[in-house]
Amino acid sequence: MRRSPADVVKRYVMLDQKGARLDASSVDTVMPYVEWKEEPAWGRIVVVQKTTVSEDYRQWEIVNNLEVIIPVTFQVRGSVYLETASFVPEEKTEEVRFHVKVVGHYWRILSPVIPPHVGLKRVVSFARDAALHEPDGTQRTVLTDLIESLRKVH
Repeated sequence: MRRSPADVVKRYVMLDQKGARLDASSVDTVMPYVEWKEEPAWGRIVVVQKTTVSEDYRQWEIVNNLEVIIPVTFQVRGSVYLETASFVPEEKTEEVRFHVKVVGHYWRILSPVIPPHVGLKRVVSFARDAALHEPDGTQRTVLTDLIESLRKVH
């Protein structure tokens, strides 16, 4: 509880942007910041450019001294749909309000459980890695096309 609740949200969002929730081996790194026990299976990855966590408590919704709602702004570039390995560009600003509460002496994010919001470079390297390990030639071509469409995003 010595930390600001905004620090917890910032750390979670930063790890997410670096792709911590993309595979089972690294998802444990975000678990100390959240109250849910497991990550749902996501069908898409939101590709983000920039993330801003509001540190100004006047912009927060203060439920009480142990519970707050902190707005986070994402500059979204689009989404990667995992089923089809396709990128759908969609430039927008998305605001997510993270509900944070003290649970057992620590600030924890209660909600919402959102799809991974990952930086563009990390999504490209994730797709590149998937292509390298893909035995099926057709699927490898689909992943290569995905990498090309992501590279065109500026």
